[in-house]
Amino acid sequence: MIIQHHIEDIPTPTGLMRTTVYRPQQEGQFDAIIFYSEIFQQTGPIARSAAILAGHGFVVLVPEIFHELNPLGTVLAYDDAGKDKGNADKFAKPLEQHDSDTTAMLDYLQQQPYCAAKVFSMGVCIGGHLAFRAALNPHIKGAFCLYPTDIHSNTLACETGNDSLSRCGDINGPLVLVFGKLDPHVSPEGRKRIYQTLTDNKCEFTWLEVNAQHAFMRDEGERYDAAQALRCYLMAIEFFQQIS
Repeated sequence: MIIQHHIEDIPTPTGLMRTTVYRPQQEGQFDAIIFYSEIFQQTGPIARSAAILAGHGFVVLVPEIFHELNPLGTVLAYDDAGKDKGNADKFAKPLEQHDSDTTAMLDYLQQQPYCAAKVFSMGVCIGGHLAFRAALNPHIKGAFCLYPTDIHSNTLACETGNDSLSRCGDINGPLVLVFGKLDPHVSPEGRKRIYQTLTDNKCEFTWLEVNAQHAFMRDEGERYDAAQALRCYLMAIEFFQQIS
């Protein structure tokens, strides 16, 4: 399937959010995926991931998740300076602002003639957390969360009692959570806490731990695991198609 992409600056309560839209070239209506990036925003690997998903018949939105804290179009490098800036942005932005970003994207999708009714969420790293968080919105029909950070530790800014794990009982759609066993950012104890909390809240979820490191989906750098990445793409596409 041949795809196209364009940029939209979507209004949110906290300012314009630059968002890249990937979608099939052919006529028709397609279900949508909001794809949340790592702290570095839309790097080459993130753009390629979005293109893969769009090429399987989805409209894919990639928002600049820290649009309030950077000029439009900011992409951070995969180096120490980029990591430090991205982590600072991660802790500076309250989860409630991510919630309003999600609502703004849902409103945008509802207005597009090429979008079908269903919208899903997916993300990597902090984006995995944001995909999980987006599923608190009843309009998100399912979420695929790759090595989501900070869910277990409640270290992101939010109002008391509004952290993502405490609210997981509000999620109605199915979830998939994938973790690398060698990931230092989410410890075995942290993974156990997430699993048990989801179980206690009777959430519908699929759980997968693979023998890989953090960021194993990123096709740049020494942690990339092509076999595991391909497996996860296929899982995600099948997951969304089943819900569709």
